[in-house]
Amino acid sequence: MPFCILGEACVMLSSFVSDLQASSVYRTKALYLEDQADFFNMVVTGGYEGTPSELLSAVHHVETSFGRDRTKEIRNGPRSLDVDIELFGDVKINGYFDSGALIIPHERLYERAFVLVPLIEVLSDGTGVWNLKPFEDALACLPEQRIDTYMDVKNFTEMYKWRR
Repeated sequence: MPFCILGEACVMLSSFVSDLQASSVYRTKALYLEDQADFFNMVVTGGYEGTPSELLSAVHHVETSFGRDRTKEIRNGPRSLDVDIELFGDVKINGYFDSGALIIPHERLYERAFVLVPLIEVLSDGTGVWNLKPFEDALACLPEQRIDTYMDVKNFTEMYKWRR
């Protein structure tokens, strides 16, 4: 099952991200380098006690544990796991840290349906904490990008028990 790595990554992320909440899993066509297999995408949210650069280091560790080696990759090409930090509350960052470059909000957030669709889903939790309109407006302006629900969040979270 190609989405298994996402569930296992969520289990690892839950060890340092509190109250991890996930979107459904989506199957999408590769966006930038199109001659490759479909991708499986999702968004998770939760609390983190450290700094954005510490979170970047932690997610790089998760990626590496699933076989990712950035030194052997083609930009936007196939990879075992890619965890991007799209948002970090209302923090804005454009810098370079020991763990790598970090731009928050992610510089391509508003051009990627494979991020916007699950992001809107997971942030639509009824708390009203997030203003979804900028994300919805950006999504409405995008050209067609194939994004299909592969597994709904209920079935996904039942398979991977990370909630405490």
